[in-house]
Amino acid sequence: MTDWQLKKHPTFPGVEGPVLIVVMDGVGCGASNEGDAVWLARTPTLDRLAATSLTTRLRAHGTAVGLPSDDDMGNSEVGHNAFGAGRVFDQGAKRVQMAIDSGEIFEGDEWKKLVRQVNQSGEPMHFIGLLSDGNVHSHINHLFAMLRRCNEEGVDKARVHILLDGRDVPETSALEYVEALEKVLHELNEQGGRDYRIASGGGRMFITMDRYNADWSMVERGWKHHVLGEGRAFSSASEAIQTLRDENPGMIDQDLLAFVIADADGKPVGPIRDGAAVVLYNFRGDRALELTRAFTEPELSEFDRGRIPDVEFVGMMEYDGDLKLPRHYLVQPPAIDRTMGEYLARNRVTQFACSETQKYGHVTYFWNGNRSGMFDEVYEQYVEIPSDLVPFEQRPWMKAAEITDATIAALQRDGLRHARINYANGDMVGHTGNLDAAVIAVEAVDLSLGRILPVIEKLRGAIIVTADHGNADEMFEVDKKSGAFKKDAKGRLRSKTSHTLNAVPCYVHVPGNDALQIDDSLRNPGIANIAATTFELLGYERPEGYEPSILK
Repeated sequence: MTDWQLKKHPTFPGVEGPVLIVVMDGVGCGASNEGDAVWLARTPTLDRLAATSLTTRLRAHGTAVGLPSDDDMGNSEVGHNAFGAGRVFDQGAKRVQMAIDSGEIFEGDEWKKLVRQVNQSGEPMHFIGLLSDGNVHSHINHLFAMLRRCNEEGVDKARVHILLDGRDVPETSALEYVEALEKVLHELNEQGGRDYRIASGGGRMFITMDRYNADWSMVERGWKHHVLGEGRAFSSASEAIQTLRDENPGMIDQDLLAFVIADADGKPVGPIRDGAAVVLYNFRGDRALELTRAFTEPELSEFDRGRIPDVEFVGMMEYDGDLKLPRHYLVQPPAIDRTMGEYLARNRVTQFACSETQKYGHVTYFWNGNRSGMFDEVYEQYVEIPSDLVPFEQRPWMKAAEITDATIAALQRDGLRHARINYANGDMVGHTGNLDAAVIAVEAVDLSLGRILPVIEKLRGAIIVTADHGNADEMFEVDKKSGAFKKDAKGRLRSKTSHTLNAVPCYVHVPGNDALQIDDSLRNPGIANIAATTFELLGYERPEGYEPSILK
């Protein structure tokens, strides 16, 4: 039985006003060079915080957020899980790899049901997912393991619908992953006399992987290509990618147009028909939910699906624990309990959460341990600012001003004790690879912080400014050996569109208080330490098992 009662801190009574956490999404501590948009940006507010507040750096990748190794980039989902949980849980990539290594995934009822379905119907086993080793949404090795298992279990036909990355991996690396996949498919076809092929594909930001209901047309395009087999046809994925690159100079993998693979007669090799089995092998939920709904909901108003095949559909994991989507999945997610938000709600501490659509789920759903809705509507207020449906490099300021407006209004209301907000700019613009836009994105966040600080100071509250991972701090690919920027065949710097392995900044500003200090005895603190830090600033002890506060 959980004891939900928060205990008063024995030596610090808490600040008088509200305690605000600001997550500058994708703003890490880079190398302070010409590829570091954070360093290049004019940031008088962050400069002031660095000079006058309690300042440190926090780990936000790898084992610090529950990923398998410190070679794994952090991401917004696991980062916000860590913020909200105050502890580190084994996360998607690690959970899936453990299930594959142990054989657990293949011994489960869901996998056995898939194999039984296709062996009886003669239809293929279809795999849909991001084709890379970015380990943020998926990993190509998970796909390979399932294809090999299909061969072992006598599955005659398999089709792979590939979503090209260029976002969590180098921006034009798709052919490397396609080549690796084609090699595995060839081996299995030769060994077992199988018919395993790539069936369709396209860039992850053009088809299928929309999130937060921002642009359902992406899902519609994916449905037409993956399910209906409609679209521009090519004889192979390699031919499709190379042709589309030649026709669209400068287009990177994540934006590549969609395609289907056709046989010698011009017929698509992989439409999804009645009797098939479908595995959505992405393990991360935000960009998997909408396709899941398209496959599983009898009524869907967002687009006309046309023919809806009767299939066995599973996700790699459960993508939304409250909505129970999907109903069938291969790997159990981490059970994140006793989150910061639930503790505060049960102790009648008022909370406010706000971001724009792109990151709204992060300060709510992910912060609350992959749980939709509120713990107590009396004590919580969530505000979503609708994102613009334009390329982020064209609006690098995004909705920072509107988030700031809503946050200031909330802070000034009587009785608010805790608020958390996310500025998406550094991450979403960082993903475009556009350095100039990323600089503006960081400046927009700094400008917003400059509006918020005087409010916190007037209310005698506290503000924690940090990030969930890096991105805008490294806008060009770097050679690990030489440290120099990489260049393409034409001598141009190669844009980096993925997250980074850098630490993130942390500024704790407590106006009028000189007693608090950074606790230098902590070894390699991470962003999971922010929850206990917030409890302390509110005047409470950290709950049992939480990572310690970074303050003393």
